[in-house]
Amino acid sequence: MVRDAEKLLIIGGSDAGISAALKAKELKPQLRVQVLLADEYPNLSICGLPYAVSGEVPNWHSLAHRDLQELTSTGVEFQMNMIAKKIDPQQHEVIAHSFAGELQIYHYDHLVVATGAKPKLSGITGIDLARTQQQNSKVRVLHTMADYFALETNLTTNSVQNVAIVGSGYIGIEMAEALQKRHLNVTIFQRGAEILSTVDADLGQIVHQKLVANDVQVATNLTVSEINETETKVKVVGVNADQKINTYDFDLALVVVGVQPNTDLLVAAGSETGIAGAVKVDQYMQTTLPDIWAAGDLVETKHHLLGKAYLPLGTTAHKQGRTAGFNVAGVPRTFKGSIGTQVLKVFDLVVARTGLLAKEAIQAGFAPFTVTTDVDDHKAYFPGAHKIKIRITGDQHTGRLLGVQVIGYYGSEVAKRCDIFAVAIFNNMTVAEISDLDLSYSPPVGSPWDAVQIATQNWEQQSLKY
Repeated sequence: MVRDAEKLLIIGGSDAGISAALKAKELKPQLRVQVLLADEYPNLSICGLPYAVSGEVPNWHSLAHRDLQELTSTGVEFQMNMIAKKIDPQQHEVIAHSFAGELQIYHYDHLVVATGAKPKLSGITGIDLARTQQQNSKVRVLHTMADYFALETNLTTNSVQNVAIVGSGYIGIEMAEALQKRHLNVTIFQRGAEILSTVDADLGQIVHQKLVANDVQVATNLTVSEINETETKVKVVGVNADQKINTYDFDLALVVVGVQPNTDLLVAAGSETGIAGAVKVDQYMQTTLPDIWAAGDLVETKHHLLGKAYLPLGTTAHKQGRTAGFNVAGVPRTFKGSIGTQVLKVFDLVVARTGLLAKEAIQAGFAPFTVTTDVDDHKAYFPGAHKIKIRITGDQHTGRLLGVQVIGYYGSEVAKRCDIFAVAIFNNMTVAEISDLDLSYSPPVGSPWDAVQIATQNWEQQSLKY
């Protein structure tokens, strides 16, 4: 009797799921790898959707990290338009159904769950996720390819001119720029005092000003409590800091107020959860259920400075999926952790952060000291120099680098300079040790002491006064 091939089943075909599939198949070619995909768009860069909306990426097919032919050439199998409904850990089975309702049972030896996150709509009455997915809805989210297609239908076939964006995080700001490039009137609503709460408020204010300078309206200190559709309009109801109720009319509303882990399958199967309701995994990305791993936006994340966190990021999902693939294939590999490195382009501005803000460092038990430095991105005598603002937070007692925020002109290598700090935090370096790094120099691109080193030396100088 010929034994069936050992089988890895993966639920989810985005960053984490594909990374797990490819690594496991590479390391163990005889392993049968099968991916259940809820649509027919594997390995699409959802982070790239705003640039498809703007037209900067003319063809959405270009958003594929790898096309289907490239994926299947590795030997990985795909079951498209198949929605997983139940995991049976005892029987090592997953029950799924097609769009037509046809049931299918998949057996597995190993299971990786990479169902990601789902949009958060709590606190806003008048809408739900199912409604945003209906063809005639004037309220949209932007989380899947289906959401993108629905939004494009609104933008190209309806009389849309005035658009509300509820939420001023990365996607909200990117979409504001994208829609402005389509010559629409855009208003962003933010419940807090300033947009982009992942950086300090004064840096968020710089982004705010950049949006306004490009004809995007920004409404802060206004909590959207209700969104109602009529036959012709969308009514957005907000409450300001004085508890005054305001109502605004738009042609379309895009709700991007955050995400929550999509854990329903694993929770129903008995998996333990932790921070923000995310699935608990060990350093090998294994859940509390036998032979089941999980990776991506549905799991708790090891944070280099905080211990555990919920931090849904595409870069983290790729790493976690790859780690799961290693371990499924029998090659022990641990996930080393995240430090929350993020970057955002806003018109001709780039803002990046890594590690902790000062307020986060205090909550984590550190003694933060923060210094901000404005420095040229390259030698000022060479034409085209721009100032970069670099904010460094280090520990007063140990000098350890804890976090950095950088904001500057698009083209000033803001992201890569932030990445230098990310490497330093990951390797537990002090602020002072960054001056010892051997960084490249040429007058058109830098200085003998790079901008990051000038900023760290300023931090050292200032810290000695306290």
